[in-house]
Amino acid sequence: MEKVEDIVIVGGGIAGLTASLGLHKLGIRSLVLESWHSLRITGFAFSAWTNAWRALDAIGLGDSLRQQHRQFLWNVATSTITGDQTTAMSFKAKGKLGDHELRCVNRKLLLEALANELPSGTIRFSSKVVSIEESSFYKLVHLADGTIIKTKALIGCDGVNSVVAKWLGFKAPAFTRRAAIRGWINFKSNHGFEPKLLQFMGIGFRSGFLPNDDTSIYWFFTSNAEKDMEDDPAKLKQFALSKLANVPGEIKAIVENTELEYIMLSPLRYRHPWDLIWGNISKGNVCVLGDAFHPMTPDIGQGACSALEDGIVLARCLAGALLTKEQSGESTEKVDSESEQYKKIEMGLKNYAKERRWRSIVLISTAYVVGFFQQGDGKLTTFLRDKLLAAFLSSLLLKRADYDCGKLNIS
Repeated sequence: MEKVEDIVIVGGGIAGLTASLGLHKLGIRSLVLESWHSLRITGFAFSAWTNAWRALDAIGLGDSLRQQHRQFLWNVATSTITGDQTTAMSFKAKGKLGDHELRCVNRKLLLEALANELPSGTIRFSSKVVSIEESSFYKLVHLADGTIIKTKALIGCDGVNSVVAKWLGFKAPAFTRRAAIRGWINFKSNHGFEPKLLQFMGIGFRSGFLPNDDTSIYWFFTSNAEKDMEDDPAKLKQFALSKLANVPGEIKAIVENTELEYIMLSPLRYRHPWDLIWGNISKGNVCVLGDAFHPMTPDIGQGACSALEDGIVLARCLAGALLTKEQSGESTEKVDSESEQYKKIEMGLKNYAKERRWRSIVLISTAYVVGFFQQGDGKLTTFLRDKLLAAFLSSLLLKRADYDCGKLNIS
């Protein structure tokens, strides 16, 4: 059975839903293919830095999400080796583009907010893409259930194991030999923690604790991947607690009281920066966004933030190629031949790739370097981290967040 769609987005995560909503707000319909039977809520929460809020404002969701999440005022880092506080950085400092803003956003709330703004039928669940085929000016997207969807533009937002990225010629992301344990806890009453990003650095690990709101806290623990590390929540909890022996009791209690169903393990993978220099971010009428494009380590908290940026830029560039501005100020779609429309889509995706290539390279590289030092397991790296580089490494988080992906407006 073959269906025809103008734009198909593979993956209903942050990048895919943001791109779809951006296109919708500009008057262009898309179909989102999600392999799961519902919205894929993994990772519990993420750090939404200044650049993420600019993207959320562009999509029209910033204000409503701000009301549900506390703003952070400080980033405080402590060495578990010496017990000394190594960094105390205020988020009140202004960046080049204005005030900084950091909140810990619940992924479920964000994805639901994005999905609820989309027209009914935009997301097709239980739709796993198994292969892609060329057909003149179209792409044929083959699904596991036998359905074939013919599309003018194919947008890959299907994560680190992306079928679309593989079709574009990208290699599988590299494994860093590190892993992240993530957890989330709801105290059901006021937990009493101040709106601060609390980080603890030890030998070969880094951990962080971020209040979502007055009752819930998201925490993470990254370490060198142990050979016998199992994806068993009970064992993961004990492993994290064994490394956090020297942190304050109220911090350990957060991990101790986290229910096992809210603990998960993620191997940390990233795409080599040089793969983005030479690789095809777009090719013809196909491109990639989010983790399918630039998987990175979580050390500067920019994975989800940059996915939001991708979605805004993609919508703007693709709509700019497909729509024209009438004197009335309304966008109307031109009727072109298949060849002309293919060329316009190709140019729009090339513009997207050009705008996002170096931004993504910088983020991947910065995250890797920060992670190398913050999670150092040698005497030299831990000394440099705790004594000389702590403030500099923390400042990089603000510098990389001091970015504006722009509005949805088509020039």
